[in-house]
Amino acid sequence: MEQSIVASNPVLFMIAALLIIMACYTALDLLTTLLTIKRYKRLVYIGSSCSMGVAIWTLNFVVIFTLDNSGMAAYNFSTIIFSLALAIALAGVGLLAISYKTQVLQIVFCGFMFTMAILSNYIMGTSSLNHSLHFSPLSVFSTLFSIFILFVAALAILFYFNKLSQSSLKPVSTLLMSGAIIEGYYLFLRVLPMNAKNETGEFVPLTPFMLYLTCFVSLFILASLIASSTIVGRRLAKSDNTVSDIRYALDQSAIVAITDAKGIITYVNEKFLEISQYEKHELIGKNHSIINSGYHPKEFFTDLWLTISQGQTWHGEICNRAKDGNVYWVDTTIVPFMKKGKPYQYISIRSDITSRKKAEHALKGSIKELEDMHYAINQSLIVAITDNKGIIMEVNEKFTEVSGYGRGELIGHTHKIVNSGYHSKEFFEHMWKTVHERKVWKGEIRNKAKDGSFYWVDTTIVPFFNEEGKPFQFLALRYDITERKQSEEMLHRQDKLAAVGQLAAGVAHEIRNPLTSMKGYTEFLQLDETDESKQEYLEIIMDEINRVNEIVEEFLQLAKPQALILETKNLVPIIQNVVSLTEFEARKKNITLISDCNVEEIFVRCDENRLKQVILNFIKNGMEAMPDGGFIKVITELKEDKVQISITDTGIGIPPEQLKRLGEPFFTTKKSGNGLGLMISFKIIESHLGYVFVESEVNKGTVFNIVLPI
Repeated sequence: MEQSIVASNPVLFMIAALLIIMACYTALDLLTTLLTIKRYKRLVYIGSSCSMGVAIWTLNFVVIFTLDNSGMAAYNFSTIIFSLALAIALAGVGLLAISYKTQVLQIVFCGFMFTMAILSNYIMGTSSLNHSLHFSPLSVFSTLFSIFILFVAALAILFYFNKLSQSSLKPVSTLLMSGAIIEGYYLFLRVLPMNAKNETGEFVPLTPFMLYLTCFVSLFILASLIASSTIVGRRLAKSDNTVSDIRYALDQSAIVAITDAKGIITYVNEKFLEISQYEKHELIGKNHSIINSGYHPKEFFTDLWLTISQGQTWHGEICNRAKDGNVYWVDTTIVPFMKKGKPYQYISIRSDITSRKKAEHALKGSIKELEDMHYAINQSLIVAITDNKGIIMEVNEKFTEVSGYGRGELIGHTHKIVNSGYHSKEFFEHMWKTVHERKVWKGEIRNKAKDGSFYWVDTTIVPFFNEEGKPFQFLALRYDITERKQSEEMLHRQDKLAAVGQLAAGVAHEIRNPLTSMKGYTEFLQLDETDESKQEYLEIIMDEINRVNEIVEEFLQLAKPQALILETKNLVPIIQNVVSLTEFEARKKNITLISDCNVEEIFVRCDENRLKQVILNFIKNGMEAMPDGGFIKVITELKEDKVQISITDTGIGIPPEQLKRLGEPFFTTKKSGNGLGLMISFKIIESHLGYVFVESEVNKGTVFNIVLPI
């Protein structure tokens, strides 16, 4: 056994040792590359496995020649080639485990597979020479364990010494692995001796065949390692070119900065210098506080650093300040790069969004103005939006407030829901014709609320047209002018009253004196007249004189109205008193008179007698409108700060054209009457700071509504 060990050639041993060191270094270099790249991992893994397999196999090949000095190629080359493939396969299995995780378990497994690769190669080499093996199990186990320890130590040094870089640790690991391989083979020669043919104890001579074959194999191994390294290098160079192209494109389009773990700037691109207006030397070595605008609170950056220090990507918008003092906005993405669970540098990729932020600011200002305008419109105007068919799509709160309808009751319907029937069909046809001709329509419309009350609106309808010139919606802006219309009506009535009063003042005195004479002579003639037919004529004359006298009295009331004596009175008993006075007359005419009031006390300032006169006048008008009997209902109800007395009859009603003229002097719907009674009633209510509005439908009845302030 001892003779077989020393029967080696130092030249061959040196060649083998150098090849082993080169192969081990290449294998470890490719292994560390494998752990840091994402592309070409399969190619790098194959190269690393082949290099390690060649390192384990090389000495086995040399030892075969040192044990057979015949110089003849009488070997089992298929077994030798198979041993190379087996060494690559076992090395590949070990490296595969480390490529996933570099933890203790994977390192132990990889060292075990390398040890098994050396053992299998030695056994395969001896079998290729048809030599027999004699061994001691304890010695074999000790040899395997020592080789295993060296492999594990080499891998542990490479991956677990954090204070040194892998470039400085790689040679140490290479020498340990090479030593493990060389020691393994010579230890196996001791514990697994072969029956060698060389027993002279001398060096094996280098025959030409052995020399040529060794050189060929050496060159083949070197060429393989160089080819593997070249292929990987080219692929990595291609990858580097791709990265360079990406970096160039990024530099042309984005603002890039790299900082260390403490936030100190280590790199900035031209875009960063351009937008910040700082020089490169002014930024390198500083942190980003140099461009801090002070816009963001301290908590903003605290959250930023907390995010990236935990290995998470941060994205947001930052306002920075350039060297000249101008602020600029950047959409920022900060990516942390980790090493052993901790960030060692950060790359910030930014894009200039200053123009967009300015546009957003301007847009927010415009939106705020629109919101203010919308609020102002909603507080002052009644707004409705309809489609091209007039179907209501949207209403504001003012619309629901004035109309009394809920939003859900209006949307999906047309404005017929608030049509009061006051305006003619031609009125609305003209309105629709105007807006369909791309013109804005303006006018005054009387609508009817849900509770039956009328309200006037000054209306502007704006049409909106699509690209084809067809209307797709209409915007109606209305302003409540009910009080104005009531004031106008009141002024109109007061003008009429003033005219009538002036007429009454002049006419009453001129008529009253002749009437007195006519009445006196007529009474005198009645005393002496015995002819019944003539007496009948005189009675007719007397009735007409009395009737003219009543008209003159009413003229005098208009000319010199009595002063109102306003006192705070409970309205409820006043109305009940009037109803009681008219109940007997109502029953005689087959009329049911109903009084409805849900409260016991409603105090108003009024002239009780004049107010009774008005209510009595309206009830009698209702009775006269129902010659065949019917119902009269007097309803008293509170509405906010006003009280409304509604006197409803089921009579013949009043046509719209006559309804407009109610209250005019000498206009009446009755066969006998002069219209002055309604005119005086309206004036009395207006003197109480109230108003009267009348609702009527032909053949359905009429409602006289008296509204008084509380």
